Amino acid sequence: MSVSPPVPRLPSLNALRAFEASARLGGFAQAAAELQVTPGAVAAQIKSLEQEIGAALFVRHAKGVRLTATGERALPGFVAAFDQMGTAVRDLRRDAAPGKIHIAALPALAQLWLGPRLPTLRKKLPGIDISVTALETPPNLKRVPFDLCLFYCDTVPENGIAFSGDALLPVCTPALARKLSQPSDLKEAICLTDTAWADDWRLWADHVLSGAGFAPRGPVFSLYALAVEEALNGAGVLMAHRALVAEQLAAGALVAPFSTVVPLHRQICLWSLPSSRANGAAGQVLQALREIG
Repeated sequence: MSVSPPVPRLPSLNALRAFEASARLGGFAQAAAELQVTPGAVAAQIKSLEQEIGAALFVRHAKGVRLTATGERALPGFVAAFDQMGTAVRDLRRDAAPGKIHIAALPALAQLWLGPRLPTLRKKLPGIDISVTALETPPNLKRVPFDLCLFYCDTVPENGIAFSGDALLPVCTPALARKLSQPSDLKEAICLTDTAWADDWRLWADHVLSGAGFAPRGPVFSLYALAVEEALNGAGVLMAHRALVAEQLAAGALVAPFSTVVPLHRQICLWSLPSSRANGAAGQVLQALREIG
């Protein structure tokens, strides 16, 4: 009589991913955001994994979770394993579609910086299809299928490049600028603000109107491109990032009513993973954008 004993199986891959992400990021909510599921789903996967292996991986407490000794010992191996899996999947995608590039970019940079450069980029690289996804924070390139990241950075990431520095300056239509003779006039003007960069007005005012007690008044937008559009419509004065309104300034659609600009320490940076193939499509796009500037 043949014997067919049950073969031990590996735990669910989703459960292992939930454990690794939660342990690496420090919580179920953070893991849920990365994995694009609910925190409850992450918690359920981890509970199932703990029951299957017969040991607790996290200690739950009022402020969140922390790894047990067992979880801490396991984490490095799983981080390395999922990094390797991400590399394998990325290489598979590139071999299957070597001429396709996917860029993750800050929404404002995607619309106002990268967008105007895409036509030139297509002419320089006619054999490469470029897709763009707008994200508020840089993704982990080891885990997601993006080839390049375009965001503001305090320091240039490894395997990346930085473009010309940026600066803050108020901008508005020429008609509105004629009503502003000095920076203090902004106290009575309608000021347009972007929620992601709500401190921009304060940074500029601290430098130019120090001690004047300035606080901008006017509408607030969650999309910087919409704030720029409203500035073009004459709705008010926008505290602009010079790199993002360069096209409008060059065309004269927007003007700077005052000469003072405040340099920003962060730069526009474009980067890929250090392991990316230098002669592949990602490297070509990176080099082409360096040349376009």
